[in-house]
Amino acid sequence: MPTRKKSKWKWGLLSFILIGLLYSLFSFSLILSCKDETAPNNADTVIILGAKVKGKPAKPSSVLQERLDTAIQYLQDNPKATVIVSGGKGSDENESEARVMARYLVNHGIPSKKIIAEDDSTNAMENLMNASHKTKLGKTVVVSNDFHIYRAKLLAKRLGIKNSHGLAAPTPPSAKTISYAREVLALGYAIPFEW
Repeated sequence: MPTRKKSKWKWGLLSFILIGLLYSLFSFSLILSCKDETAPNNADTVIILGAKVKGKPAKPSSVLQERLDTAIQYLQDNPKATVIVSGGKGSDENESEARVMARYLVNHGIPSKKIIAEDDSTNAMENLMNASHKTKLGKTVVVSNDFHIYRAKLLAKRLGIKNSHGLAAPTPPSAKTISYAREVLALGYAIPFEW
Protein backbone atom coordinates (compact mmCIF):
# COMPACT_ATOMS: atom_id res chain seq x y z
CA MET A 1 0.00 0.00 0.00
CA PRO A 2 2.71 2.59 0.82
CA THR A 3 4.27 1.92 -2.60
CA ARG A 4 0.95 2.61 -4.34
CA LYS A 5 0.53 5.91 -2.42
CA LYS A 6 4.08 6.89 -3.34
CA SER A 7 3.38 6.10 -6.98
CA LYS A 8 0.21 8.24 -6.98
CA TRP A 9 2.13 11.10 -5.38
CA LYS A 10 4.84 10.86 -8.05
CA TRP A 11 2.27 10.82 -10.87
CA GLY A 12 0.50 13.79 -9.33
CA LEU A 13 3.75 15.75 -9.10
CA LEU A 14 4.72 14.78 -12.65
CA SER A 15 1.28 15.88 -13.93
CA PHE A 16 1.61 19.21 -12.12
CA ILE A 17 5.05 19.81 -13.63
CA LEU A 18 3.83 18.84 -17.10
CA ILE A 19 0.81 21.19 -16.88
CA GLY A 20 3.09 23.98 -15.69
CA LEU A 21 5.48 23.37 -18.56
CA LEU A 22 2.69 23.34 -21.15
CA TYR A 23 1.21 26.54 -19.70
CA SER A 24 4.64 28.23 -19.77
CA LEU A 25 5.23 27.22 -23.39
CA PHE A 26 1.76 28.41 -24.42
CA SER A 27 2.17 31.76 -22.64
CA PHE A 28 5.66 32.23 -24.01
CA SER A 29 4.41 31.61 -27.56
CA LEU A 30 1.71 34.29 -27.09
CA ILE A 31 4.31 36.76 -25.80
CA LEU A 32 6.63 36.04 -28.72
CA SER A 33 3.79 36.49 -31.22
CA CYS A 34 3.84 40.26 -30.56
CA LYS A 35 7.46 40.93 -29.63
CA ASP A 36 8.29 42.59 -32.97
CA GLU A 37 5.04 44.57 -33.20
CA THR A 38 5.22 47.78 -35.20
CA ALA A 39 2.52 50.41 -35.35
CA PRO A 40 0.79 52.01 -38.33
CA ASN A 41 1.38 55.70 -38.98
CA ASN A 42 -0.99 58.56 -38.23
CA ALA A 43 -2.15 57.53 -34.76
CA ASP A 44 -4.37 60.02 -32.93
CA THR A 45 -3.00 58.96 -29.54
CA VAL A 46 0.15 57.27 -28.27
CA ILE A 47 -0.05 55.72 -24.80
CA ILE A 48 3.29 54.96 -23.15
CA LEU A 49 2.85 52.49 -20.31
CA GLY A 50 4.77 53.30 -17.14
CA ALA A 51 7.64 51.38 -15.58
CA LYS A 52 10.04 51.99 -12.72
CA VAL A 53 11.81 55.29 -12.19
CA LYS A 54 14.96 55.52 -10.07
CA GLY A 55 17.08 58.01 -8.19
CA LYS A 56 16.65 61.57 -6.97
CA PRO A 57 15.90 63.43 -9.12
CA ALA A 58 14.08 60.48 -10.62
CA LYS A 59 15.09 59.16 -14.03
CA PRO A 60 13.63 56.38 -16.16
CA SER A 61 14.89 52.86 -15.57
CA SER A 62 16.54 51.23 -18.57
CA VAL A 63 13.28 49.40 -19.37
CA LEU A 64 11.26 52.63 -19.30
CA GLN A 65 13.88 54.54 -21.26
CA GLU A 66 13.55 52.02 -24.11
CA ARG A 67 9.79 52.64 -24.16
CA LEU A 68 10.31 56.39 -24.21
CA ASP A 69 12.98 56.33 -26.93
CA THR A 70 10.78 54.11 -29.11
CA ALA A 71 7.83 56.46 -28.59
CA ILE A 72 9.97 59.53 -29.37
CA GLN A 73 10.92 58.08 -32.74
CA TYR A 74 7.27 57.36 -33.52
CA LEU A 75 6.18 60.84 -32.38
CA GLN A 76 8.84 62.51 -34.50
CA ASP A 77 7.50 60.62 -37.51
CA ASN A 78 3.87 61.31 -36.51
CA PRO A 79 3.89 64.80 -34.95
CA LYS A 80 0.09 65.23 -34.91
CA ALA A 81 -0.37 62.50 -32.32
CA THR A 82 -1.16 63.31 -28.69
CA VAL A 83 0.90 61.30 -26.20
CA ILE A 84 -0.35 60.04 -22.83
CA VAL A 85 2.32 59.09 -20.31
CA SER A 86 0.83 56.78 -17.72
CA GLY A 87 2.13 55.68 -14.33
CA GLY A 88 1.75 56.60 -10.68
CA LYS A 89 4.28 56.95 -7.88
CA GLY A 90 5.41 53.73 -6.24
CA SER A 91 6.42 53.56 -2.59
CA ASP A 92 10.09 53.38 -3.62
CA GLU A 93 9.89 56.17 -6.22
CA ASN A 94 10.51 59.90 -5.60
CA GLU A 95 8.20 61.09 -8.40
CA SER A 96 5.37 59.64 -10.41
CA GLU A 97 6.39 57.68 -13.47
CA ALA A 98 4.19 59.92 -15.62
CA ARG A 99 5.95 63.08 -14.46
CA VAL A 100 9.40 61.64 -15.13
CA MET A 101 8.25 60.38 -18.52
CA ALA A 102 6.80 63.76 -19.49
CA ARG A 103 10.03 65.52 -18.52
CA TYR A 104 12.08 63.04 -20.55
CA LEU A 105 9.91 63.60 -23.63
CA VAL A 106 10.13 67.39 -23.35
CA ASN A 107 13.92 67.16 -22.92
CA HIS A 108 14.00 65.17 -26.16
CA GLY A 109 12.02 67.64 -28.22
CA ILE A 110 8.40 66.57 -27.78
CA PRO A 111 6.23 69.70 -27.21
CA SER A 112 4.68 69.79 -23.73
CA LYS A 113 1.31 70.80 -25.23
CA LYS A 114 1.17 67.37 -26.92
CA ILE A 115 1.70 65.49 -23.62
CA ILE A 116 -1.03 64.38 -21.19
CA ALA A 117 0.14 62.94 -17.86
CA GLU A 118 -1.89 60.25 -16.08
CA ASP A 119 -0.25 59.64 -12.71
CA ASP A 120 -2.80 57.65 -10.69
CA SER A 121 -2.31 54.15 -12.10
CA THR A 122 -0.40 51.29 -10.49
CA ASN A 123 -0.57 48.57 -13.16
CA ALA A 124 -1.06 48.07 -16.90
CA MET A 125 -4.85 47.71 -16.69
CA GLU A 126 -5.13 50.99 -14.78
CA ASN A 127 -2.63 52.66 -17.16
CA LEU A 128 -4.91 51.94 -20.10
CA MET A 129 -8.21 52.52 -18.32
CA ASN A 130 -7.15 55.88 -16.86
CA ALA A 131 -5.57 56.97 -20.14
CA SER A 132 -8.82 56.25 -21.96
CA HIS A 133 -10.59 58.69 -19.60
CA LYS A 134 -8.15 61.53 -20.32
CA THR A 135 -9.10 62.19 -23.94
CA LYS A 136 -10.87 60.70 -26.93
CA LEU A 137 -8.30 58.17 -28.08
CA GLY A 138 -9.19 57.44 -31.70
CA LYS A 139 -6.52 55.44 -33.49
CA THR A 140 -4.25 54.42 -30.61
CA VAL A 141 -0.69 53.11 -30.37
CA VAL A 142 0.28 51.47 -27.09
CA VAL A 143 4.01 51.54 -26.40
CA SER A 144 5.66 49.02 -24.10
CA ASN A 145 8.58 46.61 -24.15
CA ASP A 146 8.50 43.60 -26.45
CA PHE A 147 7.74 41.14 -23.61
CA HIS A 148 4.64 43.16 -22.63
CA ILE A 149 2.92 43.93 -25.93
CA TYR A 150 0.68 40.86 -26.10
CA ARG A 151 -0.82 41.54 -22.67
CA ALA A 152 -1.09 45.29 -23.31
CA LYS A 153 -3.08 44.67 -26.49
CA LEU A 154 -5.26 42.09 -24.73
CA LEU A 155 -6.09 44.56 -21.94
CA ALA A 156 -6.74 47.39 -24.40
CA LYS A 157 -9.20 45.22 -26.29
CA ARG A 158 -10.97 44.21 -23.08
CA LEU A 159 -11.28 47.87 -22.09
CA GLY A 160 -12.97 48.69 -25.39
CA ILE A 161 -10.05 50.57 -26.94
CA LYS A 162 -11.07 49.32 -30.35
CA ASN A 163 -8.61 50.82 -32.81
CA SER A 164 -5.45 49.99 -30.87
CA HIS A 165 -2.05 48.78 -32.02
CA GLY A 166 1.12 47.80 -30.20
CA LEU A 167 4.56 49.32 -30.63
CA ALA A 168 7.29 47.12 -29.18
CA ALA A 169 10.33 48.68 -27.59
CA PRO A 170 13.39 46.48 -27.07
CA THR A 171 14.06 45.09 -23.62
CA PRO A 172 17.56 45.79 -22.26
CA PRO A 173 19.64 42.57 -22.19
CA SER A 174 20.16 42.90 -18.44
CA ALA A 175 16.38 42.79 -17.85
CA LYS A 176 15.37 40.26 -20.51
CA THR A 177 15.33 36.98 -18.55
CA ILE A 178 13.49 38.31 -15.50
CA SER A 179 11.06 40.38 -17.60
CA TYR A 180 10.01 37.46 -19.79
CA ALA A 181 9.72 35.11 -16.78
CA ARG A 182 7.53 37.59 -14.89
CA GLU A 183 5.39 38.15 -17.96
CA VAL A 184 4.66 34.42 -18.28
CA LEU A 185 3.28 34.55 -14.73
CA ALA A 186 1.45 37.87 -15.28
CA LEU A 187 -0.25 36.50 -18.37
CA GLY A 188 -1.50 33.55 -16.34
CA TYR A 189 -3.36 36.02 -14.13
CA ALA A 190 -4.42 38.45 -16.89
CA ILE A 191 -6.09 35.94 -19.20
CA PRO A 192 -8.70 34.70 -16.69
CA PHE A 193 -8.97 37.61 -14.25
CA GLU A 194 -8.21 41.03 -15.79
CA TRP A 195 -11.49 42.13 -17.37
